[in-house]
Amino acid sequence: MSLPSLPRRGALGALAALAGGLAFAQGSAPRTVRIGYQKSSTLIAVLRLQGTLEQRLAPLGVSLSWHEFTSGLPLLEALNLDNLDFSADVADTVPVFAQAAGARLSFVAQEAPSPTAQAILVRSDSPLKTVAELKGKRVGFAKAAGAHYLLIAALEKAGLSFADITPAYLTPADGRAAFERGAIDAWVVWDPFLSAAQVQANARVLADGTGLASYTRYYLASTRFAQARPDVLNVIYAELEKTGRWVKAQPKEAAALLAPFWGLDPAIVERANARRSYAVRAATPQNIAEQQKIADAFFAEKLLPRRVDALDIGLFQPQG
Repeated sequence: MSLPSLPRRGALGALAALAGGLAFAQGSAPRTVRIGYQKSSTLIAVLRLQGTLEQRLAPLGVSLSWHEFTSGLPLLEALNLDNLDFSADVADTVPVFAQAAGARLSFVAQEAPSPTAQAILVRSDSPLKTVAELKGKRVGFAKAAGAHYLLIAALEKAGLSFADITPAYLTPADGRAAFERGAIDAWVVWDPFLSAAQVQANARVLADGTGLASYTRYYLASTRFAQARPDVLNVIYAELEKTGRWVKAQPKEAAALLAPFWGLDPAIVERANARRSYAVRAATPQNIAEQQKIADAFFAEKLLPRRVDALDIGLFQPQG
């Protein structure tokens, strides 16, 4: 099932590239697990660059194919359409939209909250000083991203509703361009785009997620794949956990590795990584409690087609 009435353009090229790929469930050799990721998928990027997952999964007869997406929503759409087997981390809002479209997905892991790793930005010369002053303004962000929920929560705290602003649904790249040329009054975005805008465009933070949005990121698999190959997911989970600890313990080395892959200065990457927890843990009913609050907020703003039970999703339990 496709995600109705949601932006699809960013996914079309990637889905076309995937169409001829070998799905793991097809049983052909070599068996290929299709992994989707986005630019903010730090731990998956490290594992890809180091070749760790290929080495760990080779004894299971598994190879990998990698597929980049512009943001989390088209990534989960591809997962829902069975064009991917595993999704690297997406913001907590994204699964809610997928659930509203009837997707059958399973949480494999989550990162502990990183509320300062996303923020509402204005240009350095902007007269805007508070979120309340966004009333009537044009605000850019990626639809269904964590930034979308941050904006809703910040507006509510300021006594405004989503209807009080003019939304501009933009990919991070398009958002940066619109922000710099003044086509939008504010831009809501996450790291590493956030850090890049602060350093390169001298952007000013109007509000981050502190006290507003936890910004928990989730790793997901199709329920079909989670049920068929828990052994593969156990390996991925273990390597994500280990890599998260390495990135935090070796910030300069991690930044040097990621900088050319992301096309950013190492100092920007290190700044972005400092704001992410990278503490990988199992997704449990207790750990995903905020998902219902997020779902209810989007439904209240008439941005979801139906009410969502945030706990109605598979929860993979890693085995040590």
